[in-house]
Amino acid sequence: MNGGPSQESDEIRQRVGTVIDLGNETPIMHPFPNQDKNFFSRLLSELSTVTTNNKVKRVLFMGVFITFSIILLLVWCNSTNSIALTAYTYLGLFDLFSLATCVITIWSEKQQPNSTYTFGYDRFEVLAVFATTLLAQLGALFIVKESVERLILQPDVHTGRLLVATILAFVVHMATTYCVNNPAFNHVVSASSSSWLQEHTADFSHSICKIAPGLSKLLLPRINPFSLIAFAGASAIIGVYFIVDSYNYTRSDTWAALWIALMTVGTMFPMTMYTGTILLQTTPGHVLGQIDKCLREASTLDGVLEFQHEHCWSVGFKGMAGSMHVRVRRDADEQLVLAHVVNRLSDLVPNLTVQIFKDDWTRPTARQIISQSPNFASPTLFPYRPSTSPQQLDTKFNGRAPGSFDTQRIA
Repeated sequence: MNGGPSQESDEIRQRVGTVIDLGNETPIMHPFPNQDKNFFSRLLSELSTVTTNNKVKRVLFMGVFITFSIILLLVWCNSTNSIALTAYTYLGLFDLFSLATCVITIWSEKQQPNSTYTFGYDRFEVLAVFATTLLAQLGALFIVKESVERLILQPDVHTGRLLVATILAFVVHMATTYCVNNPAFNHVVSASSSSWLQEHTADFSHSICKIAPGLSKLLLPRINPFSLIAFAGASAIIGVYFIVDSYNYTRSDTWAALWIALMTVGTMFPMTMYTGTILLQTTPGHVLGQIDKCLREASTLDGVLEFQHEHCWSVGFKGMAGSMHVRVRRDADEQLVLAHVVNRLSDLVPNLTVQIFKDDWTRPTARQIISQSPNFASPTLFPYRPSTSPQQLDTKFNGRAPGSFDTQRIA
């Protein structure tokens, strides 16, 4: 009991901030701790917890391999002076960021919702995919800018290590695509619309399958866009190798770089649009019909009058959230209506917020509406004072009694 105040003061100091003891001088209290230190300490603690997973260890090993491969490829890009090889090497950078997205996905699955992120951390992987695809397109635009400059003044291209570098970049990209299970990008590839490269490849595959039906199992399914751009880019650089080596036409390297940049933008743009619509909290198009059907069924419930401000959106790649206002009759049971509405929509929208309010029977009258209008001014009443008496009015009818009629004038 004697040490109670000292213990409470120590706890208060620990909660408020750090205290620097200057000997006999008055200690300086820092109410706001260092945010940078807290951020990096939390980052290191989260990484230490995530790296215990065996899948994360394989992803990190693949990331180290890709990093050394990219450094070697950039050195060979400088020695060959090939802009097409540089554009193809940027796919390795995309692979490196996709591995980081895979780690973020594993980390977000282990997190629980809290007061700050009430719907969980699923939105982090959506943002990671959006940023990765957007950076790939920005790299492609940089290649386009460099290629336009080279079309004006074309430098020499050396084909010494061009073929070897192409094979290494192709192996790195295919290993990242098929040796690492990336749930975020797998979902985006299957859910987003097809790129123009996939559509033209599908038309070409249909033509081949008409001649050789046995290849339908291999060619008719939608080809993975990442493997497709890897094959197309490698074919373009191999073509550049033979053209420059045989005909010394170095401008073909610039055209190949433009072709790879165009394929990169065409492949990444549908994925950017898909993740961008999720970040903007728009209602997914494939569930609009189902949500409208459930709302029509819920509107037939006893006591439900109408739905207002209904909005459903995707929290991440897996779950959805929504909110709505339900107007019910004054004699309806709110809890019963709430249970029925949630039961109808829980299969599509697990995280649903419903606010129920009862109908107001009181309606404002016309006099209340006019009196509340700001442009309305109450009229000023003046007392009525007649100028003549009733007897004087009767003498104006030519001596006729009040209420009598002039029969001659009427005739």
